Amino acid sequence: MEKAGQVALVTGASSGIGRETAIMLAAKGFKVMAAARRMDRLVELAGQVEGITPIDVDFSDPDDLEKFCQHVAGFSEPVSVLINNAGYSLRGALEDVSIEAAKRMFQVNVFALMRVTQACLPGMRKMREGTIVNVSSMAGKFAFPGSGPYAATKHAVEAITDALRIEIRPFGIRVVAIRPGFIATEFNDVGNSMTGDLLARTDPDYKSVYETSGKAVGSMFAGVTVPGPELIANIIVEAVLSDSPKAVYHAGLFSEEFLENRASLDDEGFDEYLSEKTGLKDLKL
Repeated sequence: MEKAGQVALVTGASSGIGRETAIMLAAKGFKVMAAARRMDRLVELAGQVEGITPIDVDFSDPDDLEKFCQHVAGFSEPVSVLINNAGYSLRGALEDVSIEAAKRMFQVNVFALMRVTQACLPGMRKMREGTIVNVSSMAGKFAFPGSGPYAATKHAVEAITDALRIEIRPFGIRVVAIRPGFIATEFNDVGNSMTGDLLARTDPDYKSVYETSGKAVGSMFAGVTVPGPELIANIIVEAVLSDSPKAVYHAGLFSEEFLENRASLDDEGFDEYLSEKTGLKDLKL
């Protein structure tokens, strides 16, 4: 589908999947609005790649988000392609994740996605065309132990995406979900930074849970290569340019295995499977 010259908005564009997607869309001739909190990185990116305009926004700040959305709604040319990519993770057993920290994560991962989409939809409806790509996660279909609140945000993204796809199809607007598996980006480092030192602050009861599951998950990565963000960015651009994009795409390390098992096993079967994979099935404390 020919889209050169149209406006594409990419959130979370300062690194990883968002950055690579912005670069690839600009190479296809899009006018890319790259939005993120780390403006220095966006300015550097815009200086390196023609067709990218940096926009500073902190999606965790509702006031800043609203100013950004008012700015987007006032673009001289409406957004025809929206890539909702901004997001991060917190880790820890439910007892160790503060409600305030969970609220901030929901603000970025869910509410900002909703609000930015609302800002772009009037223009898309007027054009009777557009593409919205929501970057979910394989965790949007199941939750690893220690990732319940994060997975909850991605479950919410999946629900919003499914409903939105049907709601706006009559206007010629396509809605796509992307479910990455493990990808080599700064995502893990940011998650660790936002989470902090769990072992130092958790109750001793949980230390064996963290250590056992950490060792089991770590062993899964022995001898494997984790793909980079280009893998997902290529899929996003493929969906944007397609005349008939699929409703859902997935790729990345372990995404095939985990998502196929989640789809084929009943709830009890998948609970047993994931308990074994994470080393917690037979742990007694």
